[in-house]
Amino acid sequence: MRQRKIIHVDMDAFYASVEQRDNPELRGKPVAVGGSAARGVVAAASYEARKFGVYSAMPSITAKRKCPDLIFVRPRFEVYREVSQQIREIFAEYTPLIEPLSLDEAYLDVTENQKGMEIATEIAEEIRAKIKAATGLTASAGVSYNKFLAKMASDQRKPDGLFVITPKNGPGFVEALPVKKFHGVGPATAERMKKYGIETGFDLKTKSLAFLQEHFGKSGPYFYGIARGIDERQVRPDRVRKSVGAEDTFVEDIFELDQARRELQPLVEKVWRHCEAHDISGKTVTVKVKYSDFTQATRSRTVATLVTGVSEISEITDLLLSSVYPFKLGVRLLGVTLSSLNVQEDEDAPQLELAI
Repeated sequence: MRQRKIIHVDMDAFYASVEQRDNPELRGKPVAVGGSAARGVVAAASYEARKFGVYSAMPSITAKRKCPDLIFVRPRFEVYREVSQQIREIFAEYTPLIEPLSLDEAYLDVTENQKGMEIATEIAEEIRAKIKAATGLTASAGVSYNKFLAKMASDQRKPDGLFVITPKNGPGFVEALPVKKFHGVGPATAERMKKYGIETGFDLKTKSLAFLQEHFGKSGPYFYGIARGIDERQVRPDRVRKSVGAEDTFVEDIFELDQARRELQPLVEKVWRHCEAHDISGKTVTVKVKYSDFTQATRSRTVATLVTGVSEISEITDLLLSSVYPFKLGVRLLGVTLSSLNVQEDEDAPQLELAI
């Protein structure tokens, strides 16, 4: 098989950068998009804010405590969508194989491209330059022979950077990387891996497939492959989604309802931000509760009309979560999903899971 050429393009602090572009008074200042000084969560943070430890999905009150001069800005998703479309049109000049992950990042398969260019790095450089010229914004890019490594590469020289991982260098790059930085390994999974002596890609590579399947279930084969620089997932163009969901696994189990509500709220807000960004909504809200023994409970409610805001989803999730309390065991994972979307159905379309 011909070696694939994959580019992962990731806009730098996208929402915050758009706000700083459009409002000169915000340039050079710590900016948080979303939330407020008193409530909610941060949807995006400028690099000036990140220097203080402010990141997306952080409660606004925590962000303000870390950065007292933080400026909160209301999101303008209609503007972000317009800019995202400009960027998508640039991608389409090179390849139809575009897999968006969100408004601000996407995978591109340029193995066979419309420009007839042989070197993927040159394509990535052209794309970054065109994005800057068209939008005034910077993008970082990773170039490699599979999706996992392209994603890892795009993080290496942010902001406004480009990094390449070749087939020759891929396995060595992974071996030296801490597993907590792996795409697809969250804090709770990294903590579990640490208990088994797995802290780097090299440590992960020493574990057998049977061991990884036993301790990490269906993720085992994925971890086994990426530890060796192998990822056979294809870049898949736009597909209609049947649902949008977010979930989080906790380092320590949750036993109290109030704590569970607090942990679920950022997931609710993340799902709704995605819906606003893509101009969609749904009628069915589902809450998933996974216990420490890996059994789970799900509760759903369908309303007559499309939900209209995050407060409505929050009210429904609160009722659903309360219906399974007292918890039979400690809760290790919570999730929320919005389905029955106002988009065309597609039998093969998967649920979109949002990383948290």
